[in-house]
Amino acid sequence: MCASEGRGILEARFRNELSRLGMDLHKPFVPLTNEDEDDVLHAMKGVRGYEVLVTHKTSSIEITRELLQCLRGGGWLNDDVINLYLELLKEREKREPRNYLKCHFFNTFFYKRLISGGKAYDFKAVKRWTTQRKIGYGLIECDKIFVPIHKSKHWVLAIINIKEQKFQYLDSLGGMDKTVLRVLVKYLMDEVKDKSSKQIDAVSWKQETIKNLPLQENGYDCGMFMLKYIDFYSRGLDLTFGQEHMPYFRKRTAKEILRLRAD
Repeated sequence: MCASEGRGILEARFRNELSRLGMDLHKPFVPLTNEDEDDVLHAMKGVRGYEVLVTHKTSSIEITRELLQCLRGGGWLNDDVINLYLELLKEREKREPRNYLKCHFFNTFFYKRLISGGKAYDFKAVKRWTTQRKIGYGLIECDKIFVPIHKSKHWVLAIINIKEQKFQYLDSLGGMDKTVLRVLVKYLMDEVKDKSSKQIDAVSWKQETIKNLPLQENGYDCGMFMLKYIDFYSRGLDLTFGQEHMPYFRKRTAKEILRLRAD
C-alpha cells in the first residue's frame, strides 16, 4: 500500500469518527488533503532553516522553515507562529463576519507591555494599540477579546468576555492566576474611559476558569491548546477537542500558515 492510499484510509476513518460524534466536517476538523499533507511534510523536513516560507504582508511577519518547525510533534510554539495564526483568524472573521463572533486578537507582546515586563501596570504603554484608526472599532464593541500570555515556559490564555461580562482564564495545565484577571479588569476600564470617556464597572464582572477545559497530557502542547481555545471560541463553539487531536491540529495550523489562510 502506498503512502497516499494509507492516508486516504485514515482520512475515511477520521471522517467516520467525526460523523459518529456529530461534529461538523466543515468547521474545525476537516481532514487535510493529500496535497496539504505533502506540502506540510516538505516544509517541515527541509534542511535550510533560514529559508522564508511565507510572508504576511499586513503584519510583516516572516515565517522561516526553522520557525514553522515548532509545529512538529514535541515542539514549543514560538511568538511568530502564534502571532501569524492570530492574524489569519482576524482575516477569517473579516471574510465571513456572519460565521464568527466579533473578536479582537491581541498578539503575544501585548500583556508583556501592559505589565512592563512584570515590573508594573502601564496602560500608557499599550493605549495606542487600539485606536479607532488602527483597528476600526472599539474593544467594547467586541464579543470577546483574546489575550495570549507567556508565563516562563508555558502559554496560557485570558479572555475579556464582553458579551457575557466575564474575565476568563484558560490554562491547559489547569492553573489559575487571578492577578492576570485583575490586571485585565483595570485595563478594560482604562481602555473604555480613554477611548470613549465613559466608565464601566468591570470590577463587578465574574472572574472564572472554564469548566471541563480540555487539558494537555504532556509538557509541550500548551501553545497548541491555547490557539485552539481561541479558534473554537471565536467560532462560537464549545471546546470539543482533546490531547488526541493535537497532532492533527499541528499539521492543520502549519497548512493554514503556508496557505496564509485560516479555515
